Amino acid sequence: MDKPRTRDAVQTRRAILDAATAEFSEKGFSGGRVDDIAARTATTKRMIYYYFGGKEQLYAAVLEEKYGDIRDAEAAGNLDALPPLDALRRLVELTFDHHAARPEFVRLVTVENIHEASHVKTSPTIRKRNAAVIGAIRALLDRGEAAGVFRKGVDPLDLHLLITGFCFHRVSNRHTLSAIFGQNLHSRPRAAAHRRMIADAVLRYMAP
Repeated sequence: MDKPRTRDAVQTRRAILDAATAEFSEKGFSGGRVDDIAARTATTKRMIYYYFGGKEQLYAAVLEEKYGDIRDAEAAGNLDALPPLDALRRLVELTFDHHAARPEFVRLVTVENIHEASHVKTSPTIRKRNAAVIGAIRALLDRGEAAGVFRKGVDPLDLHLLITGFCFHRVSNRHTLSAIFGQNLHSRPRAAAHRRMIADAVLRYMAP
């Protein structure tokens, strides 16, 4: 009986996290309600408190998971096995694809910035995972410099900002940009062009 109970617990926790992600990305932390999260699932408000302790802890768990997802995607890219130029292009493409496919992550990060990163600041998990990507970029920069294919002296955080800035902005501002310019900026051909453009721009910037 232990295995079914364990499986049920995992499934229940998964369902709560999925519902909470939708709730908080749509309404923010302040507007999100535990009652509404429970209504999105087959569980109860009491069970949400049992698994997560409360609304704030649940919101923190959602943030930790979503930040972890993009770090996992970067790790799965196996960048160390690629030549520096290929690895950098792959990193840009991974970042672009992740943001494009997960607008809820972009909304959650936007909400957290409205709250001045109050929850991120208290999460050692998020800080540790994000420090890892800066370390990975530093290692990639060192390899590229040693091979003579990257310019010298680029700060890994600055490169991270260059890559994520465009990938994030085109998703976070997609509705206003489309309304202002009257164009579908997220059509498949336009997205493919944007993906190539940001990868090419980053590689050209990094050229020695």
